[in-house]
Parts: sequence; C-alpha cells; structure tokens
Amino acid sequence: MSNVKQDRHVEGDWWPDPIPPNVEFGEGFYCESAQIFRKLRSQKPRAVLIGKHVSCYAGCSFSVGENGRCTIGDFTLLNGALIMAEEKIDIGSHCLISWNVGIADSDFHPLEPAQRLIDAQALAPYFENRPPRPKLKTAPVKIADNVWIGMNAVILKGLIIGENSVVAAGSVVTKSVEPNTVVAGNPASVVKQF
Repeated sequence: MSNVKQDRHVEGDWWPDPIPPNVEFGEGFYCESAQIFRKLRSQKPRAVLIGKHVSCYAGCSFSVGENGRCTIGDFTLLNGALIMAEEKIDIGSHCLISWNVGIADSDFHPLEPAQRLIDAQALAPYFENRPPRPKLKTAPVKIADNVWIGMNAVILKGLIIGENSVVAAGSVVTKSVEPNTVVAGNPASVVKQF
C-alpha cells in the first residue's frame, strides 16, 4: 500500500504534477507531495530508485542533474532533506535524515573566480549570449545503513558515512565517517564511537 495513485499523483496533493516516470519506488512508499521532484532534470530511466517503506516529506527536494542518480534503501525517512546529485548519491536502508540536511556530490559552482563569472552568466535565464557552464567537479556520496543525520547538517562530495553512524545537527562533514561513530561540529570531528 502507498499513498501514490495508479496515475502517479499523490493522494490529496496540492502539487498538480505526478511523480515523474523515471522515479521508481517500492511498496509502502509515502510521499507527502510530488513537488519534491520538481528539480529532477534527469530524463534517464531509473534516475531515482526508492526502496520499500520509504517516507519522503514535503520539505524534501531531489535536485538531480541530467546525468545524476540517487538510490534510497528500505525504511529510510527523509524529512526535509535536500539531495543534490549531479553524479550519484546512495543512501542506505533504515536511515533518518532530518530537516534542512544538504547532501551534495558536487560543489555546483567552480572555485576559480574567472570560471565563476562564466558560470553566473550561464545561469542567467534572460542573458542573450549565455555561455555553456564550466564542467562541474563531482564525486559520489554513499550513506550506509542505519545512519542518523541531524537537522541542518551538510554532507559534502566524495564522502562515505559508515553504517550505524550519527551526524549531529549543524555539522559540516568534510571527511568520510567510520562506521559506528558520532561526529559533530564544523568541520565535523569524532565525538564518540560505539
């Protein structure tokens, strides 16, 4: 059972569009609003793969680029998470991801000042001579099973968050986290191991 109808519209949703066809989900998928997929730019099949009994609340946003992919394991809850995948983000099973958590596999803008100027022009919708965007640097993110990520945490590109770990609220994770570890702070550091 799910609250998504045969036509991929969410029951009682204020958002008029259905869940996109390249989002696959298992039984028991709870989606508060299909608007969470409004930034899904990928046209590839299976751009987002969602396991069984996953809950995605309206504060979530799947910003998936043309070549991006995202997978979410069974029994994971996303309550306001921002998933920004230009390449690949894998989230395991039984994860709890809280409000305003940002998970990104790219910096999304160049670090070099001259390239940022070009990027700003490329992103200006009404600029007549828009140049192509500079190539983005990406690195996949993997969040293992049974991870809890607290409110306002940020997970940066190329990281692995090990199983059974906790990322405290407000943390900025700049290095991979070993399994069975609690990290906190900016930059996040180990505060406890199980």
